Amino acid sequence: MAAQGIPGAGYVHHVAYTVPDLDEAVRFFVDVIGARLLYRLGPVEDTAGDWMTRQLNVDAKASAHIAMLRLGPSTNLELFEYDAPGQNRRLPRNSDWGGHHLAIHVDDVDAAVEYLRAQPGVRILGEPQTITDGVIAGDRWVYFTTPWGLQMEVLNMPAGMPYERQVPDRLASVDATWND
Repeated sequence: MAAQGIPGAGYVHHVAYTVPDLDEAVRFFVDVIGARLLYRLGPVEDTAGDWMTRQLNVDAKASAHIAMLRLGPSTNLELFEYDAPGQNRRLPRNSDWGGHHLAIHVDDVDAAVEYLRAQPGVRILGEPQTITDGVIAGDRWVYFTTPWGLQMEVLNMPAGMPYERQVPDRLASVDATWND
């Protein structure tokens, strides 16, 4: 059978979000979440042409500043701050097309929530929930928002989830913590 998917694909290199204030977002991810700043660059722009439209699907007059951060042992996070004509400055809800959230596995959801509740501008959505039946029974999770409204989640999905009895593949995981 022929291979399926992108030829030569090895792993997800990074996820990226556009934020309203790059300095604030970098501070939040470094100081509150525990990321490490790798680099910043910008402005990325083409003042005389349409490179921004052709390459990034944004207005030709857009300008961006970018930061790349490392989240734990395996995830890279790229943050963009754009200045662009006609920019939509509303974040989508999870139910909207393009809705999204970033989920972080933690050892103890309740301890993570206690920590997050003490962080300025962080809003916990509801209370931690534990799924009691189905293919992910045992998953404990809660959503929260950053000071600028980005949706995130902390969760603990213990080993031996029920779905593992049905398929040979497993969710990706790393046997290390962010500070290892």
